[in-house]
Amino acid sequence: MSKIEGRNPVNELLKGNRRVKEILLQKGVQGEIIKKIKKRAQKNNISVKEVSKSHLDNIASSYAHQGVIAEAEKISLVSPEDIIKYAKKQGESPFIVILDQVQDPHNFGSIIRSAHSAGAHGLIFQKRRAASITPAVLKASAGASEHLCLSQVTNINYTIEKLKELGVWITGTDLDTEKYYDDVDYEGSTAVVIGNEGSGLRRLVKENCDFLVKIPIKGKVDSLNASVAAGVIFYEVVRQRK
Repeated sequence: MSKIEGRNPVNELLKGNRRVKEILLQKGVQGEIIKKIKKRAQKNNISVKEVSKSHLDNIASSYAHQGVIAEAEKISLVSPEDIIKYAKKQGESPFIVILDQVQDPHNFGSIIRSAHSAGAHGLIFQKRRAASITPAVLKASAGASEHLCLSQVTNINYTIEKLKELGVWITGTDLDTEKYYDDVDYEGSTAVVIGNEGSGLRRLVKENCDFLVKIPIKGKVDSLNASVAAGVIFYEVVRQRK
């Protein structure tokens, strides 16, 4: 079982297919989303218990539970091939996000949120030396993790090679390139690779990409936060496919 913390994440959880064991609500907590949570829980015969704020503080992992914590079965992960099948079932060219050792849970969750909002069909992340699916990630995703196909793999480079064999074009982000993010055609099957917050993409990952792109920076700081950079590129995909 896993913990889901925060009003939006729990509300989105109840819209999905995961089995929910129980929901803990802080005594006296109110609001429109709280009403929706109670209504959905009642409809699905899910136990709702009122507890003290101190109890929620003690069991929370994200430090921002907003008076709501749910306990549910773990998110079901899929294979990269399943993401492609899902896209084709929707009658769309696959749009996949790949994270190369993104380690900050808040960046991870924010990228999940942006990817889902931009219509990505799935997100692939690495098993080692990277953030995993934790309550903090789920909270930062604002519930988008319940609606996006997620795939955890052992080797990013091997996965990229398999995707290329399946007709997916790979675009990586890098500061040391001449091509800008809007110089690439994203209308076909595409995957966007976002690198580590500090070191960016690893050398072999760069070499495996079909294109390397950058975002123009006008200020004195020479890079963007990983989740912000991801959002800029994701919405270029949206613009081209609109």
